[in-house]
Amino acid sequence: MASTRLLMTSHGTNREAFSATDWGLFLSLSLIWGGSFLFMAIGLDAFHPGLVTWLRVGFGAAFMALLPQARRTSIPTEDRIRVRSLGALWIALPLTLFPIAQQWIDSAVAGMLNGAMPIFTAVLATILLKTLPGRLQLIGLLIGFAGIIAIALPSAGKGSTAAIGVILVLIATVCYAFAVNIVAPLQQTHGALAVIARAQWVAVLLVTPYGIYGLMNSSFAWPSLFAMLAVGFLGTGLAFVMMAKLAGSVGPTRSAFITYVIPVVALVLGVIFRGEVVSSVAISGVVLVIAGALLASRRETRRSAIEAPV
Repeated sequence: MASTRLLMTSHGTNREAFSATDWGLFLSLSLIWGGSFLFMAIGLDAFHPGLVTWLRVGFGAAFMALLPQARRTSIPTEDRIRVRSLGALWIALPLTLFPIAQQWIDSAVAGMLNGAMPIFTAVLATILLKTLPGRLQLIGLLIGFAGIIAIALPSAGKGSTAAIGVILVLIATVCYAFAVNIVAPLQQTHGALAVIARAQWVAVLLVTPYGIYGLMNSSFAWPSLFAMLAVGFLGTGLAFVMMAKLAGSVGPTRSAFITYVIPVVALVLGVIFRGEVVSSVAISGVVLVIAGALLASRRETRRSAIEAPV
């Protein structure tokens, strides 16, 4: 049955210009996830990357456990494998890779590189839906891609460790691209709370071994713990529910453009609170990705279907 396929997606329920609710979700997510990179950097001041991931996912799952609707809504057996895949692809693996990567690259750079997600998401959505993105969305993707190149260039000359950090972040963004395509039809069918709650609980199980290892190799600091509480409840609990709703509303490709605005928040917070230095080339890249995001928010025009190979 088609419903049992793991790799399937859907268009958003709103293919017009972003509504006020869509913009509210979009901007709130930008602030929450942009700030998450700063909180992770504070967490890494005392905690091992494994403990950072474990606490973030654990606090996120605890937040979801407090919501009665998340517990009461059931999900049919045929969709559970897709929900479990979200726990791995959207939460466990990326949230493990990001703290490791941030040992070698600044939080602002990590946040900006995360802007590659819309490109990967659009490519996958095009393959699955056999429909090209709208013209404005396609132009936005190209402009955003130019911005990502500008953002990544300053890291290219920092040696092999910086390059490893960049690669890990890009792997995480590919996982996000798969996840946001998978979550759109799930949210439309079962609602965001039930889907994300179960994905969070799966992720906790997956990251626990690495988290225990990290616990044994960490010191303690109250600022790091408070930072993990913030990024857990907000960035892993509330924000994932909001993103699932946004993906169900405007579709995977347009919702993925959220990562074109996150870099701006990550850059500003990284500079103000961590004293990080961002090159003028990277700043110009941020301007490009913001322009791409604005284009993506416009009405999604229908494009011709791509015929499947015979």
